[in-house]
Amino acid sequence: MLAFSPPSRLPLLPSLRPRPPLLPPRRRCLHRKSHPSFLRLRGCLLPPRRLRVDAARRAGIVIDVDEVSEIGDRDLPVDVSFTRRIPPALTVGDGLDALRRAVDEVKASPPGAGSGVIRFEVLVPPSTKALKWWCSQFSRSSLFPQFYLLRKLNSGPSFQLEICGIGSAICLHGSKLVNSGFDLVSRYLSSDSHLIRAYGSVGMKYDKKLLSIEEKIGSYYFFIPQVELSEFGGCSILSSTMVWDDYFSHTFEDAVSLFESCFDQIQNTYDSSASISHKGLVASYISGDSQLLETGNAQLVYLDAEVLATIDAKASVQKEKFLTSDQSFVRFSPQFFFCSNMDSCLQHNETESFIKSCPNINLAWASLIVEECVRLGFTYFCIAPGSRSSPLALSATSHPLTTCISCYDERSLGFHALGYGRGSRKPAVVITSSGTAVSNLLPSVVEASQDFIPIILLTADRPPELHAAGANQAINQVNHFGTFVRYFFNLPPPGDQIYARMVLTTLDSAAYYAMQTPQGPVHINCAFREPLEYSNQDWNVDCLRGLDKWFKNSEPYTRYLRIKKVSGFGNYSCSVMEVLEIIEKAEQGLLLVGALHTEDDLWAVTLLARHLSWPVAVDILSGLRLRKVANSFPGLDKSILFIDHIDQILLSDSAKNWISPDVVVQIGSRITSKRVGMFLESCFPSSYILIDRHPCRHDPSHVVTHRIQASVAEFAASLCQRTFQRKTSRWKDILMVLNSVVSQEIMFQIHSKCSLTEPYVAHVIGESLYGDAIMFVGNSMVIRDLDMFGKGWLDYTTNGNNVMLRHFPDFLGTIVAGNRGASGIDGLLSTAIGFAVGSNKHVFCVVGDISFLHDTNGLALLNQRARRKPMTIIVINNHGGAIFSLLPIAKTTSPQILKKFFYTSHDISIPKLCAAHSVKHFLVQTKAELHDALVKSHAEQVDCVVEVENSIDGNANFHRIINMFSNNSTTRYLDYLLGVPYSKSELDGMPVNRIQAVEYMLYRIQLSAPRTSGISAGSFFHEGFILKLCVDDSIVGFGEVAPIEIHEEDMLDVEEQLRFLFHRMKDSALDVIPMLGGSFSNWIWTSLGIPPSSIFPSVKCGLEMAILNLLVSQRKCRLSEILAGSNPLVREGTVVEYNQNSSASIQICALVDSNGTPMEVALAVAKLVAEGFNTVKLKVGRRESPTEDAAVLHKIREIVGYQINIRVDANQKWTYEQAVEFGYRAKSLRLQYIEEPVSSVNDLIKFCEKSGLPVALDETIDNLKGDVIPKLHQFVHPGIVALVIKPSVVGGFENAAHIAKWAQMHDKMAVISSAYESSVGLASYIQLAHYVDLQNSIVSRIKNKDTCGAASHGLGTYQWLREDVSEQKLKFHVTPLGGGIGASVEDAHGYLHHLNINNKKIVRAYSEEKLRSYSIQVDVDDCSYLVKLQEAGDHTNEKVVLLLHGFLGTSEDWVPMMKALSPSVRVIAVDLPGHGESQMLQHHVGNSKQFPVTVQSVADLLLKLMCHITDGEVVVVGYSMGARIALHMAVNQIHKVTLLMFYLFCAFLSFDDPKLVMSRQISGAVIVSGSPGLRDEANRRRCIAIDKSRAQFLLSNGLECFLETWYSGKMWASLREHPKFDSLVRARRKHENIKALANVLEESSVGRQRPLWEDLKHLKRPLLIVAGEKDKKFKEISQQMCREIRNYSEFGSDGGNGNDLCELIIIPDSGHAVHVENPLPLVRAVRKFVLELH
Repeated sequence: MLAFSPPSRLPLLPSLRPRPPLLPPRRRCLHRKSHPSFLRLRGCLLPPRRLRVDAARRAGIVIDVDEVSEIGDRDLPVDVSFTRRIPPALTVGDGLDALRRAVDEVKASPPGAGSGVIRFEVLVPPSTKALKWWCSQFSRSSLFPQFYLLRKLNSGPSFQLEICGIGSAICLHGSKLVNSGFDLVSRYLSSDSHLIRAYGSVGMKYDKKLLSIEEKIGSYYFFIPQVELSEFGGCSILSSTMVWDDYFSHTFEDAVSLFESCFDQIQNTYDSSASISHKGLVASYISGDSQLLETGNAQLVYLDAEVLATIDAKASVQKEKFLTSDQSFVRFSPQFFFCSNMDSCLQHNETESFIKSCPNINLAWASLIVEECVRLGFTYFCIAPGSRSSPLALSATSHPLTTCISCYDERSLGFHALGYGRGSRKPAVVITSSGTAVSNLLPSVVEASQDFIPIILLTADRPPELHAAGANQAINQVNHFGTFVRYFFNLPPPGDQIYARMVLTTLDSAAYYAMQTPQGPVHINCAFREPLEYSNQDWNVDCLRGLDKWFKNSEPYTRYLRIKKVSGFGNYSCSVMEVLEIIEKAEQGLLLVGALHTEDDLWAVTLLARHLSWPVAVDILSGLRLRKVANSFPGLDKSILFIDHIDQILLSDSAKNWISPDVVVQIGSRITSKRVGMFLESCFPSSYILIDRHPCRHDPSHVVTHRIQASVAEFAASLCQRTFQRKTSRWKDILMVLNSVVSQEIMFQIHSKCSLTEPYVAHVIGESLYGDAIMFVGNSMVIRDLDMFGKGWLDYTTNGNNVMLRHFPDFLGTIVAGNRGASGIDGLLSTAIGFAVGSNKHVFCVVGDISFLHDTNGLALLNQRARRKPMTIIVINNHGGAIFSLLPIAKTTSPQILKKFFYTSHDISIPKLCAAHSVKHFLVQTKAELHDALVKSHAEQVDCVVEVENSIDGNANFHRIINMFSNNSTTRYLDYLLGVPYSKSELDGMPVNRIQAVEYMLYRIQLSAPRTSGISAGSFFHEGFILKLCVDDSIVGFGEVAPIEIHEEDMLDVEEQLRFLFHRMKDSALDVIPMLGGSFSNWIWTSLGIPPSSIFPSVKCGLEMAILNLLVSQRKCRLSEILAGSNPLVREGTVVEYNQNSSASIQICALVDSNGTPMEVALAVAKLVAEGFNTVKLKVGRRESPTEDAAVLHKIREIVGYQINIRVDANQKWTYEQAVEFGYRAKSLRLQYIEEPVSSVNDLIKFCEKSGLPVALDETIDNLKGDVIPKLHQFVHPGIVALVIKPSVVGGFENAAHIAKWAQMHDKMAVISSAYESSVGLASYIQLAHYVDLQNSIVSRIKNKDTCGAASHGLGTYQWLREDVSEQKLKFHVTPLGGGIGASVEDAHGYLHHLNINNKKIVRAYSEEKLRSYSIQVDVDDCSYLVKLQEAGDHTNEKVVLLLHGFLGTSEDWVPMMKALSPSVRVIAVDLPGHGESQMLQHHVGNSKQFPVTVQSVADLLLKLMCHITDGEVVVVGYSMGARIALHMAVNQIHKVTLLMFYLFCAFLSFDDPKLVMSRQISGAVIVSGSPGLRDEANRRRCIAIDKSRAQFLLSNGLECFLETWYSGKMWASLREHPKFDSLVRARRKHENIKALANVLEESSVGRQRPLWEDLKHLKRPLLIVAGEKDKKFKEISQQMCREIRNYSEFGSDGGNGNDLCELIIIPDSGHAVHVENPLPLVRAVRKFVLELH
């Protein structure tokens, strides 16, 4: 749509839709037909029109491409292009100031480049909306162009991008977009600055002075805005772009001047408090004679560097090739607009004529009331049917800017209005008839009053003469709501004797009271005499006297103004300064966040919390309880310490007595948790500071010492202006751990329960909050469940490739609302629907069944979808009021009384209620059904009710179980963390030791028999590694890694990983919390920078074992105490009492290899029984048939009887049929269980049911990857009675204990099993098994079930150890009272404590390899180059690997990998030219020529270098830039000049024929994130220019600034999330020769490199091509390389095998920097590649 208006004075009234006077329906219809319509010309029906416009003054660069005769170098990228991101701003004003300061800094240090694009970005509060910003600039700013666009993204219906912009930094227009036009646009768009976009249109032709416009295919207009606001997914980015280009006579100084003038105007025109609507805004600036042209070409399009790269510059210009907008508006001058799908109506305001034409005074007054409401911004009307209110209803429904909704139930309607006010923060207008219709509003009025929600109540009434006279529906409505309203006025019946101004001032006064603090409902009682409809009745328009000005504008009659503060900061009163000093001096400060209502409040609290660095306890209604994050490791963000589970932490008396904050700052009044309130009352901090907007006393515990009435932003501003010292606090660290403990316990309990529970719904519901979805939560049980069990960190499931995501803050809050004013259960559904309308978001409503039934009339409102997104209503149906089952009354009252008078049990059909209102309904009874229902509701985008069926008793019992486990875990870990009796003065940070020394010892010991794994049947030897970690000489921890046939890894794999990890572990902080789920894995990631999933299970287990034993040595206690807590936990009636005597040892199961005759096996078992064993496990499935195995077992029972337990292990060797046959023959043998009877997991349950034999899992558990708990649910069948857990296979102690606890929760036996480890591993497993047994006792007590008895653990492999790694022996003994063979925990501890390694059994040891560092001089041309090298491994090894780093790297990047590979190969890493310590040496003083550091020249240099290193073959491993060099070396294409030099060089050194030397020097190459170059000449030319400009930027701005810009690129997105990123950048800062680096960057550009794609077709040497899974660009390049190599090898003339020549590996969990982000898989791949070549 295109519009133009002549420059005559524009009207100030907004243009409204034509509104006919209130006439009877017939007259209204006729009136509409006769109303003139505006002119509309459609481009498809009429020839193109040329519209003359006034030229607006244009700033910035203006390029008419048609007049640019020769592009020259102007198609190349500008000299400087970068984006600088500024820390988030508290307010928009702060954001503007920050941008201004950033430009001033650049102004003070100009880039010194002839052309450039600099973008500054700052995150601003989410309420900074693009449309509102545009509206504010539209009416006040003279900067042009102004634009707004909205684009719905493919990520989902809730995802949309909104952008507005002001001013033009540069614009390009013309009709030659093909070739030259594309080139010029691409000059200013950089892939390094993702959000720099050009906006404009295609198919629209402008002349050079922008004085005319016409539609013309191929024409275009694009501009880069000066200031831009991007809004996406609750995140708003304010940015400014400066562009200068000496080519077009626009200097850097001109760009700065333009920026300053632009910002001066923006800061003067933007009013964040203004309430502006875009409706009618355009129309108010277009005169009545305007012409309107509707055309598809008016749609705004935009593009960035990525989109531009996909467009064929030689093809025709089509709009579809660009990113298009769904709605757009552009204003090029005060009178020149075009828009698409925007509301812009051209009719004049006819308010005066409309009101004067009303048929009677009642309708006139009602119309004045409605019009004034609209002018006040209150356009949402909730209308109840009634006769007396007809004038108001008719006026509201006929107004063009109102939205009206109706409901037959005034109570539901009132709550609906309440919800709208809660969501929009402005009042809805409620219209009711007289009588009890008014009274039905009381519940919603009470809630609105208590929770400060504005509502305007317009209640119709009988005139005075009908009161107290017995008239129908006449009750006393004066002050009907008493003190629950902020304002009441009783309007007289309409009459023309009263000036109508009184009606307007009454509305304005009521609106002021509703909106000022404290906000709330206001009531205007409106008496009407008849007629109440359209009947004509003469009235005197003189009563409208004084409204002339009002009729001519769109403002309210009376405007209430507040004087703004001169400054938002500083100049505080003495009392506020006192508060700030209290906060500054706090030692144990706690930030408590209650209910927050707006996104800006969440934003302000987030910035405040980060600045304050206190623990933050967040209520469910704070919006910070359910946090959405975009990065992979949300737990890494420790800048804000959220205590999500303080309610559950306080279940522990120990924690309650210990926490004791000295200062509490509470933001937001209401706290959901009663337990938190009682704690704060009992601990009574010295200072309790409460901040809220309203002045009311919300202090039920009477503990508040300082009450501040202010907004969150105002208070945050005051604190953020002060600098607080970040104190290390043991108190804070322990709180963080306790929160993690409870979080892990809750997560485990909820997910280990197979059935669908109410806590599960509360825990996972946040994960369904797609896009802009928010939540409304009911009262009673549901809000408490969400507060206790809601998951704190949630994945933000959006399109991960969207560039906006890379600019998100650390997390986004999720608005959660609820009716907590009076906390009733009435009207909740209606409130939620209103909340959805007011917030304009997808609302998830969670309510209980009684609440739902209480407000079923709300379903009638659900069917009216005006201005509302679809809702998902989750009803927790436990058939009654479940909360009473958790209150003390449930323990003292009979079940019959409870059910009838408290639970109010019911059997009402919710599906039928939904069907009656045509609402979609899902009944869910399982976790899977809940997930599917939520997915469907999101996909179908319809309102739906999801009914979750549950039971009161089951819910109460599960709550009890969770609470008791949380209490137990909190107490146990607090005891561990305190370590010694706690002193209140002990406030230093938790002590963290560092690992000072690491060592492993390869042992080889003899076994008494071959292992029963069967693969190494002839081997009587066992090998493994003993790990030794030291904090100092006296604090030592031992671990063991000994993989066998059942492991996926072998000894070589293990040693490789150990060497790598040991390098990273040296000097790392030892901050592991034993057995806290995820603690050890988190330590591996944060301290070592290794994805835990990449470490082999046996290695992970051995490391964890060593670290646990190190903690034992440090604390001078037993491992069992570290695992289970050192003090007995005695909580009468809740937690178990430990019997130390009976728990001091564990029982051992003997292991028997079933080789031999039945009698031989039976006698062997009899011997074990004689020794004291009461449990024996035999291997089966190794004979000809299951019948033979059964015969052996029969013979055993015949010899030893039934006094012992027999287990058998089939190791998944049988088919289902074979297993059933065995089961049939062994049914009478009373087996304790059979392990893994069938080869297929799918047959396990079927076998249980068919055979009746008890089954145990072993290999099935080993094969489960990732989060195993949900995957174990398929094995809850009672026929599966045990889980056999090998810590070295499942990945360590944490994982083993986790699986064991799941088994015990499901009444299954948990058996810890060894894998032939030495006594070092066995001693540790004994103590782990003891912990598992204690855990089983706790589970049994909490579940009120008898324990199944202590399990006999599978540690009988000690009998296989003929030799051991130590000189002392690990003791085993016969337990008293026939308990079988056991192992003492004390003996196991003593063994490890006094461990003395037998050096005779040690093959070799490794502590730390010292790399050999040296330099070699290599002659090149007229210069010599001194190359720095580092070397590891045996220097005589003929297998040589040469490692080449990337740009900015050094040989140090490869050190961990070098140490890992050194046992297998000789490894050499070099500092490439321009990097590290390599340097150029000149032969002749007069020769100043620099060595050309191109890819080819460096490859030549390295080939010569290799002749100094070895005369054998070399495998070259290169990363990024190094990969390009390696590939060049591998294809062995040498220029003639270089070849001649090489001949001479080889002759000088007396080498063989140089050709032969070269052909054998490179045996293969590993290409990591590399490229063969660019095929297209234009792309190469552009790339050269980009790298040249980057090099210039490096020289001009220094390394620090360059690194910030370099690593902000898209390619490094995943690397920026890596915990070692900061240390990597610090290492990059050590480069001293900046000039050399810049030279490398420019000369080694991909553009200067000769493309090697054709050379790949003739490849002779094998390549291993490696790319990161997250590196989309290089993953595609790698795949294309492999395809071309394999295709040509298959069909080409060379006849080679492409699969042999090329192997592709995609490394998971990594991006471009594979060797940093996930190095272990890369190390293994390189080693295997090298060994296979040799």
